[in-house]
Amino acid sequence: MFLTWTGFSSLMEHYAHSWRLLLQSFSTILAYNEARIDTRWRIIGGFILYFISTLGCLLLDLGTSGATGVGPYVGLCILVAAFGVADGHVQGGMCGDLAFMLPEFIQSFFVGLAASGALTSGLRLVTKAAFEKSHDGLRKGALLFLAICTGIEFLCIFLYAFYFPKLPVVKYFRAKAASEGSKTVTSDLAAAGIKQDESGAKLERLTLKQLLRLNWDYFLGLYLIYVLTLSIFPGFLYENTGTHRLGSWYPLVLIAMYNVLDLVGRYTPRIKCLNLESRKGLMIAILARFLFVPAFYFTAKYADEGWMIMLTSLLGYTNGHLTVCVMTAAPKGYTGPEQNAMGNLLVVFLLCGIFSGVCLDWLWLIGHESF
Repeated sequence: MFLTWTGFSSLMEHYAHSWRLLLQSFSTILAYNEARIDTRWRIIGGFILYFISTLGCLLLDLGTSGATGVGPYVGLCILVAAFGVADGHVQGGMCGDLAFMLPEFIQSFFVGLAASGALTSGLRLVTKAAFEKSHDGLRKGALLFLAICTGIEFLCIFLYAFYFPKLPVVKYFRAKAASEGSKTVTSDLAAAGIKQDESGAKLERLTLKQLLRLNWDYFLGLYLIYVLTLSIFPGFLYENTGTHRLGSWYPLVLIAMYNVLDLVGRYTPRIKCLNLESRKGLMIAILARFLFVPAFYFTAKYADEGWMIMLTSLLGYTNGHLTVCVMTAAPKGYTGPEQNAMGNLLVVFLLCGIFSGVCLDWLWLIGHESF
């Protein structure tokens, strides 16, 4: 989005996003070594890198006065790649950390991810309304957005480092994981003032290979959820929307509706009758989502914007709902160290799905005027 605001073409935007996703594969290395990596410093390091990268985007634009060219583009690609590394640190670490706690915790984390998307869409609509008719309005909106993000990232560092470890429920589950042989919570327990008992018996745990074999359907399902979603959203919605009555607001409304319904979908598994726990049922629902591909194609070709908004909302809702169903069901029944490994592995497959979806997103451009 920042690339569009600073004048680069959508082609450059695809390149930068691909760089970020490629660097997210760093999470695969982290997941492979999850049992030996200190989760506390992994996540704090990720938040610090988020803060530096967001501030770097802001300073890059201010330093170049919004100028385009090879130099600013290379600098932006480096910063976007840093976001990918930070994402691999934070998302995998947090999911592994929360997986051995209550299912509601990991659901809340993914609700927070969706809420950030909804907030971003809200800020984009506000900045467009505020700066649309002013000189260099898009750039001003981007700068305001980046300034707010920088402040939020700075706050996240302190909240995770000093507030989160001292919550009684967090201390309880981390102490429980340590008693089951987890070494990833050592620094977290120390930060909370808890001394780890080294005399406890070390329990045997399943290897990563065994976990992959026992839970292949969960991993494949999460991968397919994001392959489908990212092959449509947001690239198709920007490249294939055509001309409509909403004009330049139309793609922004589509993105906002997706993000809001994605947020709603991550809450609805709390309703027992809507929470899919059957492994077979989850896979059927995930595969059924591929009907969105012809649905979006024919809607863009023959229907009006009302149908497209409804379809985009359904895409967002099913993405959020099925993500939470998989993420909360998969770690159940394992010991703390195994649940930490499950959380890390699930994020690896989620990010692989995002990367594959973005690559497939290019297929919509074939036959399009901009191809």
